[in-house]
Amino acid sequence: MIDFIWNLSSFVIALGILITVHEYGHFWVARRNKVKVERFSIGFGKAIWRKTDKQGTEYVVALIPLGGYVKMLDERVDEVAPQDKDKTFNSKTVYQRIAIVAAGPLANFVFAIFAFYLMFLLGMPSVKPIVGEVTPQSIAAKGQITSQSEIVEIAGQATRDWQDVNLALVANIGEPRLVIKTVNKDSASAVSHQLDTRDWQFSPEKTSAIESIGLMPFRPKVHNEIVVIAKDSPAERAGLKIGDQPISVNGIAVNNQWQIFSEQIKQFPNQEIVIEVEREGRIEQLTAIPDSIERNEQLIGYLGLASKSDPYPKEYQFELSYGPIDAISQSLDKTWQLIVLSFKMIGKLITGDVSVKNLSGPISIAQGAGDHAGYGLVYFLGFLALISINLGIINLLPVPVLDGGHLVYYVIELFTGRPVPEKIQEIGFKFGTLALLGLMSIALFNDLSRL
Repeated sequence: MIDFIWNLSSFVIALGILITVHEYGHFWVARRNKVKVERFSIGFGKAIWRKTDKQGTEYVVALIPLGGYVKMLDERVDEVAPQDKDKTFNSKTVYQRIAIVAAGPLANFVFAIFAFYLMFLLGMPSVKPIVGEVTPQSIAAKGQITSQSEIVEIAGQATRDWQDVNLALVANIGEPRLVIKTVNKDSASAVSHQLDTRDWQFSPEKTSAIESIGLMPFRPKVHNEIVVIAKDSPAERAGLKIGDQPISVNGIAVNNQWQIFSEQIKQFPNQEIVIEVEREGRIEQLTAIPDSIERNEQLIGYLGLASKSDPYPKEYQFELSYGPIDAISQSLDKTWQLIVLSFKMIGKLITGDVSVKNLSGPISIAQGAGDHAGYGLVYFLGFLALISINLGIINLLPVPVLDGGHLVYYVIELFTGRPVPEKIQEIGFKFGTLALLGLMSIALFNDLSRL
């Protein structure tokens, strides 16, 4: 319940910020073009707060925080007094209307730049993309990528950390070839690896892009010793204690390797097992019933404990931060990179290179908001920037009910010299609404399936 409240609160805060930014873009440009704004609303439904300014604009915060709108004076919707006709939206030139409509998505992009700027200015702890293991016979193995090497570039894109690696790989889904450059710790020169990705099978709901090509990020050595036991977990109920060293599970020896012990536990969800441990020099036998969790569409056993591991090497860690000037160019570059990636992913959805199963809805966004808020401010800023970019791009799609659909109508008007007939616009709005509801239904279904 606490996680639910945290995720919901983080989601409402994130969505409130991004919707306000988007609608303020419309509002600001409308005011600059002398259009009368009647209402600026964040949320839908019953108003829980309202205020009217000297220019007659009513500011509203409504009960349902799932959107917002800017209501402008428009002769096509309302009766307008003669003295206000020059303040209507429809009385403005095509260029002015295009500017007002496009201002919302553009405001989201500007906000993303600002959020990334703050993130880079504050600095974010990160780790170098050092390869830990390479899966035998995988795409990476056939490309002769070796363990302990650092990935420095993918398809011409520099990679500073594993997030950069993941984004670069996702951007190249569907490409028949992929060039990855690595640097070994014993050599300063980069080595190019040609990867054949024609048979690359990537299912984001099951694994990451990194693991799907056969790479495992470096992780410190894990020791066969329990150091954390979750409260009210199956491990605590079984009587396991901090300092215990697993010896066997149901008579199968773990050979002093935590990985073998972990894999054995996973095989017995909701089943009684016998665990043998070494405790203070003596052997103890305990009975446990692992809980079950779903992963990759399979139930696996879960005890609720963690092992001892070596500290992460300091030479692999760094602070991803820049000065006030350099942070500007880095935030611009990061925003542009994600805009390009988002459009690429839309194209891959259309061509089928990426499945619609990868679409996420409000539940996934809420979970992401809660997770990133829990990690700290810099991570939450990065999350806000990413969602803001996606919100801007979604609104630019040529779907009539979205900003992009309105822009299509205005571009047609610009070239033909007359507005698109209202009947055609209404038909477009109806089809656009159905298309949008269809996408939202798929995204929500995916969310519920992941739960």
